[in-house]
Amino acid sequence: MNKQELLKKFGKNVKIERIKKDLTQEQLAEIMNVSQNYIANIECGKANMSLGKILELAEFIGVNINLLLEF
Repeated sequence: MNKQELLKKFGKNVKIERIKKDLTQEQLAEIMNVSQNYIANIECGKANMSLGKILELAEFIGVNINLLLEF
């Protein structure tokens, strides 16, 4: 698996969990204090999150971090 494939799979996991929590990209962005564009780029596999931000994301949407990092 290369970096681009990893980012796309991670982004797909983020999108699935966000939708399960009935959150829009805008709502998640507001909760995390980031732009909606940043969330969209994460979900499309175009942006890379730090481990700290991934942990924050998991906490904000109320999921175990393993769900986001499961490939």
